[in-house]
Amino acid sequence: MNGHSKVTCHCGAVELSVRLKDGLEAARRCDCSYCRRRGTPTASVDREDLHIVKGAENLTLYTFGTHTAKHYFCKTCGIYTHHQRRSDPDEYGVNMGCIEGVNPRDFEPIGWHDGVNHPSDT
Repeated sequence: MNGHSKVTCHCGAVELSVRLKDGLEAARRCDCSYCRRRGTPTASVDREDLHIVKGAENLTLYTFGTHTAKHYFCKTCGIYTHHQRRSDPDEYGVNMGCIEGVNPRDFEPIGWHDGVNHPSDT
């Protein structure tokens, strides 16, 4: 997937335009206390390559712990669209299932990132 990809929540109130940093083959899941409950694989996007096309006012934010990672959700349908990473705040993780035309199942097995032993915790 070269160029920009369209990312939408389920109801369509939120739309992003992203340029994937490493493509979809580099997508990962995280096993930190939060992400393992969410279970969503994410693709990496540099901060300057994520643009909110519509629905900024419809995004809600969740943070916990150090409050470095910022997880964004649609207020209407509750779908997680993206998050600013704790490991690198200049990078976002984008919900692979929200990328138009992508079914994460087609990329299984999707690897895991060790969020339990996060480098920022040492």
